[in-house]
Amino acid sequence: MEGTVKCSANYIPLSPISFLERAAIVYRDHTSVIYGDLKYKWKETRERCVRLASALAQLGISQGDVVAALAPNIPALYELHFGVPMAGAILCPLNVRYDPAMVSVLLRNSDAKVIFVDYQLLHLANGAFELLSKLKAKVPIMVVIQEVSKPPTNNDLKNSKIVYGNLEYESLLKTGQPGFEVRKPKDETDPISVSYTSGTTGSPKGVVYSHRGAYLNALAEILHNSMSPMCVYLWTVPMFHCNGWCLPWGMAALGGTNVCLRNVSAKTVYESLSRHNVTHMGGAPTILNMIVNASAAERKPIISKVEVMTGGAPPPPHVLLKMDELGFGVTHSYGMTEVYGPGTFCSWKPEWDSLPPNEKAKFKSRQGLHHVLMEEIDVKDPVTMKSVPSDGESMGEVMFRGNTVMSGYFKNQKGTKVAFDGGWYRTGDMGVRHSDGYISLKDRSEDVVCDGKNVSTIEVESVLFYHPAILEDAVCVCEVEGRFQCQC
Repeated sequence: MEGTVKCSANYIPLSPISFLERAAIVYRDHTSVIYGDLKYKWKETRERCVRLASALAQLGISQGDVVAALAPNIPALYELHFGVPMAGAILCPLNVRYDPAMVSVLLRNSDAKVIFVDYQLLHLANGAFELLSKLKAKVPIMVVIQEVSKPPTNNDLKNSKIVYGNLEYESLLKTGQPGFEVRKPKDETDPISVSYTSGTTGSPKGVVYSHRGAYLNALAEILHNSMSPMCVYLWTVPMFHCNGWCLPWGMAALGGTNVCLRNVSAKTVYESLSRHNVTHMGGAPTILNMIVNASAAERKPIISKVEVMTGGAPPPPHVLLKMDELGFGVTHSYGMTEVYGPGTFCSWKPEWDSLPPNEKAKFKSRQGLHHVLMEEIDVKDPVTMKSVPSDGESMGEVMFRGNTVMSGYFKNQKGTKVAFDGGWYRTGDMGVRHSDGYISLKDRSEDVVCDGKNVSTIEVESVLFYHPAILEDAVCVCEVEGRFQCQC
């Protein structure tokens, strides 16, 4: 249009790095991170992240290089979510439950030049390094993250068998320059992270997130979970999983407080809720189950209502009822690594307030609708690509499209093409659409029992969960001689 122009005055590439830059000014003296007795303020967190970026640059890390991390929910992993992209690099957080063989495969596939390893996970890294050495593959530089309350000892460092020498996290930060010029992306579609997932089948795939997608999804998460400025978030969702549902970046946007938790148990969760007046947390249904089944000795009084975002398999209505009784407000979400974590939310409707408790819980366990920054979700016939009827019974494949869908699979053009076939991201999950537009997940396409009639293993699990003698359940489906039978 005549008279308009795109320039630096009206266009800046979106990046969650800007969240931290603003938080360091607006919330400079507010607590950013709590870990045991350790506390940082936002101005300190920003300085530590800048020093980290500077130190990485001094190690030779440049634009587009991959930096891996193998650590639980500790302050260093939070800082890596900013420090690595500030160096122009790509963060690759690894699942701490992987074995050395898998770690070696992912380090080789990602071409990681540096890996940050928590001191409790050195055995995994060392085992992976030995395998890489046998293959004569490149071994990344290792930076050991010591417990912040325990200075590194010579024995600790000697335990790391590293070809190119040892570095220690806090010592490395001291080498960084606080005046380092942060490397912001020139293109907002530049990658900010790569997260490996195998889903439920197949070999691990590196899911690439962009600065733009991370920025948008972080805002969607805090909006749909009613997270307000300076809220207090308890880290029970692993930061290595979908980059903690993008909330490391989202919490900086809010200037909130991150309560880091190395080990998640009923005892540590209740203690953290009580001690730090936590306002929000997240977790899979197993976390909810752990909370409602905590012993009297493990429980602590909760000062005010705690909002919980849950995802993964649909939480059984029985568990949702108990969470409500304990003073937790649960919002059900649904997604996967390929959509930056939660891609839908079951937004609550006022007319549901008058429903009986059991019916209310059933509505709450739905997957709902796409979030405000995801363009669209649909349930389609995977062959014809036509939308299934909104009758709550007709089953189809759940599909997404929008700005918070992954850029693609790292070094895997074939996998990317298959995932985006038809112009939608194909989840492989089967679901139905209700008359009000909300969706409900039924199963993975390969798990639905089709022996004359479709039967969802999720629905079977939900019914079993109501039995008072059952703490957790899982329905296993095996195909034997052409018929689906459980043989486990």
